[in-house]
Amino acid sequence: MREQTSNARQDRAVATTRRLWDRRAAGYDNGARAERWIIGDTRQWLCRQARGRVLEVAVGTGRNLAHYPDGVTEVVGIDLSPNMLARARTAAARVGFPVELHEGDARNLPFPDADFDTVVCTLALCEIPGQAAALAEMHRVLRPGGRLLLVDHVEYARAPFRWIEPLRARRRGTAPRRRPVDVARDQGFVIDRHEPLALGFFDRVAAHRP
Repeated sequence: MREQTSNARQDRAVATTRRLWDRRAAGYDNGARAERWIIGDTRQWLCRQARGRVLEVAVGTGRNLAHYPDGVTEVVGIDLSPNMLARARTAAARVGFPVELHEGDARNLPFPDADFDTVVCTLALCEIPGQAAALAEMHRVLRPGGRLLLVDHVEYARAPFRWIEPLRARRRGTAPRRRPVDVARDQGFVIDRHEPLALGFFDRVAAHRP
C-alpha cells in the first residue's frame, strides 16, 4: 500500500511538471540572454563533446540542437511537455542531421540498452521527479565508454535551501534532490570533469559509462 501511494504521488508530480513546462514553453527562449550571462557558453561546451548517436533528455525547445558538431550522426530528444516539443520541431528543421523527437518520461526511457554514444541533459535534471531513476536510465541506454554531459543548478544542495528540500520532496512524493554529480557517481558513472559555475550555484559535469 505504501509503495502504491508513493507511485501515485510520483505520477502526480510528473503530471504537475508536464503542465508547468507546457505553460512555460511559449516564453522559455526569452531567457536565453540571461542564461548566457550566468553560465556562459556551457551549452556549446557540452554539445561540442557529443559524438555519434545522441540522446538529449528533456530536449525542451531544442535550444541545444544548433550547437552539435559534425561528429554527431543523429539526435534523439525526449521531453515530458508536448508544447516544448512543438517548438523543438521548429529548431530541428534548421539543422543538417536527423532529429527524432519523443514525448516521454526520463525515468523510463523507451530505448534499448546501450543504444547511444552520448547523453546530454541541460538545466532539466532538477525538475525530473526522480534524479536517481533518470540517471540510472541514462546509464542504461549508454554504450560502454559513452559520455554523459550535463549542467544543472544546485542551490537546493546549499544552506538554507537544503533544509527546505526534504519538505518539498515529501509534498511531491519524491526523494530529496542531490547534486547531480553525486547521483551520477552513485549510478555508476565515472566523473571526468566537474566544474562549479556561477559561485557554485550550477554544476557542469562530463562523465562516462565505464
